[in-house]
Amino acid sequence: MFNTSKLESGLRVLSAPLDGTASVTVLVFAGAGSRYETNEERGISHFLEHMFFKGGKKYKNTKEVSAAIDGVGGDFNAFTGKEYAGYYVKVAAEHKELACDVLSDMLLHASFPPEDIERERGVIIEEERMYQDTPMYRAGWDFEELVFGDHPLGWDTIGKMEVINSVGQKDFQKHKDLLYTPDNIVVSFSGKIDEGEATELSEKYFTGVSGSKDREFNKFDNYGSDRVFLRNKETEQAHLVLGVPGANSLGDDYFTQKLLAIILGGNMSSRMFLNIREAKGLCYYISTDDDAYLDAGSFSTRAGVDQTRLHEAIECISHEYAVCAKKGVTDEELKRSKDFLKGKITLSLEDSEEVAHFYGKQELLYPKVRTIEDYFSEIESVTKDKVNELAEKLLKPEEMRLVVIGKEKDEEKLKGLIS
Repeated sequence: MFNTSKLESGLRVLSAPLDGTASVTVLVFAGAGSRYETNEERGISHFLEHMFFKGGKKYKNTKEVSAAIDGVGGDFNAFTGKEYAGYYVKVAAEHKELACDVLSDMLLHASFPPEDIERERGVIIEEERMYQDTPMYRAGWDFEELVFGDHPLGWDTIGKMEVINSVGQKDFQKHKDLLYTPDNIVVSFSGKIDEGEATELSEKYFTGVSGSKDREFNKFDNYGSDRVFLRNKETEQAHLVLGVPGANSLGDDYFTQKLLAIILGGNMSSRMFLNIREAKGLCYYISTDDDAYLDAGSFSTRAGVDQTRLHEAIECISHEYAVCAKKGVTDEELKRSKDFLKGKITLSLEDSEEVAHFYGKQELLYPKVRTIEDYFSEIESVTKDKVNELAEKLLKPEEMRLVVIGKEKDEEKLKGLIS
C-alpha cells in the first residue's frame, strides 16, 4: 500500500512501507526527461543527471558524496529516460536521514563546478562510444528514431556531441530551474518507513526546493515515414530490430500490449524464442518488447543473427507477426503471459528500490496511482479478444519498420522483405 501527501511548496511525497525489509530507498523523480529538450539542448538532461552527484554545499564533491553513502554500505545511482529523471539512495533503515541529506543537498545546492563539467564531458563521450560499439543498444536507438522521427521521443538521451562539448554551468542551472521544481518533483520513499516519517523527513530536507515548472514537452503528432534504416558496421553478427508504432501508456491497450509482447517474445516459452531460436537456431538473443510513453509507443522484436541468415531471420519474425495478426493467441498463451507478468512484478517488488520506482513514477506521470492489486486486476481484465484485436491492429506489414546494423547494404531488398 502507499500514501501520498503534499508539502506547502507543492512537492509531492509518496511513502510505500514494505514489510520484511531492513532497507529504505529514497528516490527523487523529476519530470525532466530528454523529451523536454529542444534540438539545441540535446543531451543536457542526461549530462545534468551526471552533474548532480558532483557535490553541493554540505557534500562538496563526488568523493564526499560517495564516502558518505559508501560509509554506511548504501547504494546510489541516477537515470534519465525520455519522460523523467530519477536519483536514489538506498540504505539500511537507520541511515534514512543520511539518504535525504545527500539528495536534498544535491537538489538544493548543486553548483556544477566548471572543472567537473570539463571532466564529465569525457565520461559522457566515452559512454556514447560504448553504446556505439554495442550494436544491441545502438539498434534500439536507431529504431526509436525510425519510429518517432525527428521528435524528442526519437532522439537518444546521450544527445549530440556538439551540445555535450559546449554546455556550461549557466546552461545546467537554467535547465535545473526550468524543471526541477516542487510541482514537477515526487520524493518516493519505500522500505522500513511509515508515512509520518516520510513526511517529517521531506519537510526537514526538501522544503527548500522552490520555483515553478516553466516548460512543457512537445506533444507527439506523427510517426516517422521511413521504413528501413541501415547502419553499416563490421560486426560478427547482424543486429536487427523489426517493429511497429504501438500503444501509449494512458490508453486502453497499455496492458494488452504488454501481454502481447510477452506472448510473442517476452520469455523462453514465447513464440519468437521457440520458433526462431530453438527450432531454427537462427540467433542467440531474441526478444519482443513494448515501450509506452504518455502519447506514443512502439512494439518491436530484436535479435542478433549470422550475417548470412539476416534475410531469413527477418522473414521468420515477419511470419510470426503475420500469424499472430491473422490467427490470434490461445487461451493458454494468454494465461501464461498474465502469470509471467504478475510473477515478475511480484519478485521485483521485494526490493525497496523497485517499490519506490513503481509508485513514484506513477505519481509523477499518471492521473492515477495503481496499487499492486489494481495493477494485477488490470492485467487479469485483458481478454483474448482484446489481445487479438490489438495484434491485428498493430502488426500490419505496411506499418513495419526495420533497423539493421551489420554488413548488409541492400536497403531495397530489406524493404521488400517487410512489405
